[in-house]
Amino acid sequence: MDDSSSHSHTQTIEFPRETDGLPEARKTELVELDDGDEFELDIMPVKKRIGDATVRMLAYNGSVPGPTLKVPQGGTITVHVTNHGDLDATVHWHGLRLENRYDGTHDTQAPIPIGETFTYKVHVPDAGAFWYHPHIREDYGQEMGLYGNILATSSDADYWPPVNRELVLTLDDILIEDGQIAAFRESETTHVAMGRFGNVMLAAGEPDLSLEATRGEVVRFYFTNTANTRVFNVALPGAQMKLVGADAGHYEHEELVEEVLLAPSERAVVDVRFAEAGKVALEHRTPERTYPLAAITVAEEHAEPSHADQFARLRSNRDMAEQRERIEPFLKAPPDKTLSFVAEMDMGVPEGVPVVYVCPMHPEVVSEEPGSCPKCGMKLLAQAAEATTYVCPMHPEVTSDKPDRCPKCGMKLLPASLVEAGGGHDHGDAEHGHHGHEHHGHHGEPEHGHDAAQGIEWEDDMLELNRMTTPANMRWKLVDRETGAENAQIDWTFHVGDQVKLRLVNEMNSDHPMPHPFHVHGAGRFLVLARDEVVEPNLVWKDTVLVRTGEIVDILLDVTNPGRWMAHCHIAEHHESGMMFSFNVLPPPA
Repeated sequence: MDDSSSHSHTQTIEFPRETDGLPEARKTELVELDDGDEFELDIMPVKKRIGDATVRMLAYNGSVPGPTLKVPQGGTITVHVTNHGDLDATVHWHGLRLENRYDGTHDTQAPIPIGETFTYKVHVPDAGAFWYHPHIREDYGQEMGLYGNILATSSDADYWPPVNRELVLTLDDILIEDGQIAAFRESETTHVAMGRFGNVMLAAGEPDLSLEATRGEVVRFYFTNTANTRVFNVALPGAQMKLVGADAGHYEHEELVEEVLLAPSERAVVDVRFAEAGKVALEHRTPERTYPLAAITVAEEHAEPSHADQFARLRSNRDMAEQRERIEPFLKAPPDKTLSFVAEMDMGVPEGVPVVYVCPMHPEVVSEEPGSCPKCGMKLLAQAAEATTYVCPMHPEVTSDKPDRCPKCGMKLLPASLVEAGGGHDHGDAEHGHHGHEHHGHHGEPEHGHDAAQGIEWEDDMLELNRMTTPANMRWKLVDRETGAENAQIDWTFHVGDQVKLRLVNEMNSDHPMPHPFHVHGAGRFLVLARDEVVEPNLVWKDTVLVRTGEIVDILLDVTNPGRWMAHCHIAEHHESGMMFSFNVLPPPA
């Protein structure tokens, strides 16, 4: 198709979306592997039913999610990956401190051409839930279904509390328009400003997942957020939730919780006790609405054996208590390195006419001079100063001379120039309530996430403008505060055995302040020391940390693996726009 992007008038080629002749997606398998076993993993297109739509997706071994690989802690498996997908591929083994040459990035291996195979030696040193996904056009591959879990069983029988059974569950969203997954360009990433939010929620790859439990049963859920950009806030009203672990291990202290927050790529290990028979809903809750993720039917029969007493006990773990003592000298020490998170946005200025500057998220904020929105900090964008007509992107027949809300769906009316430039695509009902309902029972006038929603972008508040953003007009940056180096120009070297204090600063002085999940590859693992100078109350080993809008987070990286390793924002579109760098780890000094 011919399409003019924001920065060129060349032909735009899209990745395929046809489903004719494709095999049906299979059910996800649990594959138990022993140390030394080999496994075949194929990347392949499939067709999958999601609601009323049959869509083309990409799958590992024909399923979305791909197979769950259950491996003993300390084990090493050999995985032969064959690429029958749409483009060159790698597989990144997220969170695993394995040998550098098998990390699955362009820094560590030649990409796998279509039709070719690459063999990974996958070492699993830590207990918990990890996952695998692409690291070339991650925005495309993950959205299309390329993700799967690795469940590492602990070598310590008492590492986790006792449960009746375990369940691995991915949480995702997907953007469906006109019965197809919204188009991707081969040449460039779109939705770069906020990332690609979906309008259909998926749990274990399904929009309407049904699960079963029995009364009194304790089930361990390993949750993994595989979404491109959405932060999930998971709740199970009607059941009891105990948070026991996260990315790479168990917490210092187990705690009963009402909800669990997961940024893209984060994992949470949650023990759930279903005390009463009946219906329970797994939900994603935001300040404005609630989305059902799965329906759980709890049968009357009582689970055996009963783990009620053990569930009620909130354990403390000695190994993490020892880490608490170890980090004490680092809490007040200056950081070794400081990274700023910054956005630069250039959407152009209309020529030959007077202009005003408008906030895309708060279109009522208008200024005669360039600047930032006082409500959310975002850069004001230039538009022609003549009388502005506001229109609903979902219902273009709804117009107004004021930035009101649509009476049909409650969405903010946007300047017509932005909607027309963005193409006016219909997102379907799901974005506005088909898969969710208003948490407070009405649309109201929700404020943007920066000032009223815990520093998190819960939804895409500027749909059409976000669609228009590409690396050409929106640049996300990690900046070394000491040297001024940005993204790939950052040049750090550490040694095995180093303890590196990193300060992560999410700048409000940025063209689009928003939260970022910061991920460090397998050079080591880290502990969160403090957020805005408040010491982290419950330690756990991490590989990803959510840095909220305007927040300062200190982490302590325990460097264990030599090689060249990546660090990046795990919003897939930010990663693809350059918000990443690589650093070197050398053997211990003599």
